[in-house]
Amino acid sequence: MSKNISEEDVHQAIKQVMHPAINYSLTELGMVKDIILKDNKVSLTLVLPLLAIPASIKDHLMNSLRRVVTELGAKIEISVAEMNQEERMAFLTMEQEGWKS
Repeated sequence: MSKNISEEDVHQAIKQVMHPAINYSLTELGMVKDIILKDNKVSLTLVLPLLAIPASIKDHLMNSLRRVVTELGAKIEISVAEMNQEERMAFLTMEQEGWKS
């Protein structure tokens, strides 16, 4: 039994995904882009400050996104990309402000 999911449902769910070490959501940190909903399938891009982050952190972020979208009843496809210099600087500023110590 699947329900029709709106783009707003998807955006609201994804906005709730918090970074595990920073007091901001992934969307506030600029880490989620290109959210597309088509036929109950969500595709998005997880944008990392550096591609060389530990696999455990990348997996945690991807699994957190996967969980909230799956709870809506949709399938999800996640691409991974690296932030550009401007995005990385904004991320690092927010990281310093919101670091959970």
